Amino acid sequence: MINNENQSGLYERLRLQPSIVCYLNKIGESIKKFQLIKYLGPAFVVSVAYIDPGNFATNISAGSAFNYSLIWVILWSNIMAIFLQIISAKLGIVTGYNLPQMCSKVFSKKVNWFLWIVAELAAIATTLAEFLGGALGLYLLFKTPLIYAGLLTGMITFLITYMEKYGQRVVELVISLLVGVICIAYGLELFLAKPDWVQIGIHTFIPTLENGGAVLIAVGMLGATVMPHVIFLHSQLVQCRNNDKNDEYRRRHLQMEKIDVIIAMNIAFIVNAAMVIVSAAIFYSKGVQVDTIEQAHESLKPLLGPMSSVAFAVALLASGFSSSAVGTMAGETVMDGFIEVKIPLLVRRLITMVPAIVIISSGINPMKALIISQVSLSFALPAAIIPLMLVTGREDIMGKFVNRPLTKLFGWLTTGIIIGLNCLLLFLTFNGGV
Repeated sequence: MINNENQSGLYERLRLQPSIVCYLNKIGESIKKFQLIKYLGPAFVVSVAYIDPGNFATNISAGSAFNYSLIWVILWSNIMAIFLQIISAKLGIVTGYNLPQMCSKVFSKKVNWFLWIVAELAAIATTLAEFLGGALGLYLLFKTPLIYAGLLTGMITFLITYMEKYGQRVVELVISLLVGVICIAYGLELFLAKPDWVQIGIHTFIPTLENGGAVLIAVGMLGATVMPHVIFLHSQLVQCRNNDKNDEYRRRHLQMEKIDVIIAMNIAFIVNAAMVIVSAAIFYSKGVQVDTIEQAHESLKPLLGPMSSVAFAVALLASGFSSSAVGTMAGETVMDGFIEVKIPLLVRRLITMVPAIVIISSGINPMKALIISQVSLSFALPAAIIPLMLVTGREDIMGKFVNRPLTKLFGWLTTGIIIGLNCLLLFLTFNGGV
């Protein structure tokens, strides 16, 4: 808690309005009383989906082709992601069920079978991209053939998810450490790149789209950022902290989870922005057009030195391992929720992981596989967002926590923008734009 003397000092030094100081006091009291540290974790697991190998591909393309001009896309995508993750967490905290389980209670069996099929295909497609990132990271660092790198990625993913038997918080800690590795690696990249911070500030807040190619990449950045599988997953991850069922506890739990989301999602925003910034500062300034992740790695060495290329590969490897584990966890949640079919845990994990390993071993072009996976996720987004908004908009389910009119308006506006832009991505893809 901030006492009167400290409050006065803060007011004098920072010239804050009294109402803001009062709000900071309340946050301080809440953190001290409710032990925020115990509630940090779920959003950090979810945030991995926003810095997965799909983001590497789109962000590097954006920076190398359009300099800093598309950083604003990451900012607005992040705002949408924060909103959707808070709504998903609220659903799990208030009802005690995850989104797939609530869908099974609210919608008809036919609808749930449809949602289950779409969500499971999305989880498999996501895991494909993430396994590919881990395999590429091993290949770039150790020259391991992709087939063996894919198998090793599968084994490490299984090991991370297996740790869940010792408690969800163990998995949260492992994934948070991997996120930390990504942050350190891109912190080093930023230091070495020496970007133009004035231009970065301008393009973060002023939207610009130079041409149709910029529109295409911007839509791809959004599609790689707003992931359907973690909308399902977040409502499950908060369950282990649902220790009480009264409204006061739920309100405080939700308050803590909002802080968790804001911290984790903004770390993801910084990492994503750093990817674009480094790519712009290094590749665009040197006139290098980057089309593949391997090319980005190889180009960094002569332009910025071997340390930079190693940091890039390490970040990609950590991203692949952590996001593969999260994708597998999401697949388990999806498989266990929509339909009343109980599948053993090991089988659920294998169903999610095996298709990715098979596709990698088939020798398909890595970038083509990555593009196909992102297009598949575009199909799946409505199957996650629309049920989320419908369920959380029902007072008989959410009670006092039902979405307010302004929340509903922003939610459906966000939904419309995401679905519209992803439909545009599909249109451009099937018309040869990708």
